[in-house]
Amino acid sequence: MYNILICDDEKDIRAALKIYLTNEVYNLIEAENGREAVEIAENTELHLAIMDIMMPEMDGLSAMEKIREKFNFPILLLTAKSEDSDKIMGLNMGADDYITKPFNPLEVQARVRSQLRRYTNLGGMEKAKTTLTVGGIELDDEIRKVTVDGEAVSLTPLEYNILKLLMESPGRVYSSAEIYRSVWNEAAYGADSAVAVHIRHLREKLEINPSEPRYIKVVWGVGYKMEKI
Repeated sequence: MYNILICDDEKDIRAALKIYLTNEVYNLIEAENGREAVEIAENTELHLAIMDIMMPEMDGLSAMEKIREKFNFPILLLTAKSEDSDKIMGLNMGADDYITKPFNPLEVQARVRSQLRRYTNLGGMEKAKTTLTVGGIELDDEIRKVTVDGEAVSLTPLEYNILKLLMESPGRVYSSAEIYRSVWNEAAYGADSAVAVHIRHLREKLEINPSEPRYIKVVWGVGYKMEKI
């Protein structure tokens, strides 16, 4: 059973999402604002949250920031806006994906399934080698834990997947499109900006000096690689 939080101040939106997502393996929990969402996250084991951006009391972005201080479950943002700047802002602040209103029921279902699959089955197909090490970075895929010089680092599911992909083949250069297809499991539309945002977040969490990275390097005009150390 997966616990999914639906947070939107519009009752009709919550009702629609519940209709689209009702099945035997989803336990759907409702919240009317960001403050309620944070309280639920702190008291309930959540596997995914769908959160509106514009809400009273506490907006979705502020709530997501609070949640990300402690939890890494996937967060999908709902927004009535379609501009790239709004999507990038959400990704910058820790969102894993977004859904633009008015939304397509099949798209909602597909994105939820995709995020749950990544979150719960991360690395499930590769049991033989569960620990990857590059320099001071260690990724234990069995317990989904990343440490840098012995200190635990909290990553979102997408950040974890990107790091794992790069650490599996140190020195190999991946284009943004390759990373997007491998991690998002979708056609690489908008790959450059989405991947760049998550790479920047990874550097901020892994590197001593993110502006002069030791581990994750950009190969201009080609893509990104994990440096062999």
